[in-house]
Amino acid sequence: MDTILSIFPTPVYKSTLKNLSKKELLFVDKNKLNTHNNEGNITSNNSYILNEKEFKSLKKDITIKVEDYFDKIICPAGNITPYITQSWLNYTEKNQFHHRHTHPNSLVSGVFYINSNDEFDKIKFFKDNLHSTIKFETKNWNLWNSETWWFPVKTGDLILFPSSLTHMVETKEGDNTRVSLAFNVFVKGKLGDDYKLTELIL
Repeated sequence: MDTILSIFPTPVYKSTLKNLSKKELLFVDKNKLNTHNNEGNITSNNSYILNEKEFKSLKKDITIKVEDYFDKIICPAGNITPYITQSWLNYTEKNQFHHRHTHPNSLVSGVFYINSNDEFDKIKFFKDNLHSTIKFETKNWNLWNSETWWFPVKTGDLILFPSSLTHMVETKEGDNTRVSLAFNVFVKGKLGDDYKLTELIL
């Protein structure tokens, strides 16, 4: 029996959180009045939005998922604690987009979808190394030969991924305002080993 194995895969963690309360949604709407232009859409001026009291419960729920990502995917030894650094709101209207980018100074990044329609809204990822020695014409796309991959996203979805993974939002279709909360994650604790001269205390 022939088997195709996937080694060194890129983890994309997908989960669902409960819908926001009316109070939280009002806070999201309020912050739309305090934004700046990004490359293709608009972003909240508050870049630590999860530190606000209105999002205390949401931050707790997201942190539980972040810890699950680390436990299941990274499996760090020792006393390592992931924590959310910056966090911000993105608002994307019809015919707007979110530019292709990565998240420097972060280990894991995430997006929580506050208002999203999975008929139209998606997140698109790019293969890390797009260079090909030769280029084949492809009759069927799959996880091994694709240079991009996208996932439909709906309200309540949470996606976590390595911060180095390039991603974007293509030109938005549909009449809803796509609202997402993006964030970065770093760690506290001790990495490496004193004897091996690899110790790093964060």
